[in-house]
Amino acid sequence: MKIIAFGGSNSQHSINKHFATYAASLFENAEVEVLDLNDFAMPLFSVDLEKEIGQHEIAKAFLAKIETADLLVVSLAENNGNYSAAFKNLFDWSSRIVKDVFQQKTMLLLATSPGPRGGASVLEIANNALPRYGAQIKATFSLPTFNANFDLEQNKISNAELDKELKDIIKSSF
Repeated sequence: MKIIAFGGSNSQHSINKHFATYAASLFENAEVEVLDLNDFAMPLFSVDLEKEIGQHEIAKAFLAKIETADLLVVSLAENNGNYSAAFKNLFDWSSRIVKDVFQQKTMLLLATSPGPRGGASVLEIANNALPRYGAQIKATFSLPTFNANFDLEQNKISNAELDKELKDIIKSSF
């Protein structure tokens, strides 16, 4: 099984990328490729720019990566209660090429943040919206208070209860 995992942030120290990487590592017998949204940076989408340059090659490259996956593990950053600008821009460019950006791929949808809600707002938005763009969301999980519940040195959830909860979700849903 091939897993494509990424955090929906362009931060070089993205907690969501760390979280997606950890969650993807929990799947047995899987080949995991972790994407960095910085590798998919494009100018801000507009229909005028699209008319001028056409479909962006970087968006095509992102879609090609999604196509190789059997499973997507996506952890979205929350910026002011919504998607990060980096994720939204990549999503916008990609959706102009193919409406089903996520290509009917099975998805584990995650979110985390430094705060106690753990990106719950963006998780709810994405859980409602992404299926309209080809995401087959099988499970969601929000990790609250990232800095208190995740060990960056060991790259894993440090809160035993939350770690078990995520592992149980993966075991029962996939």
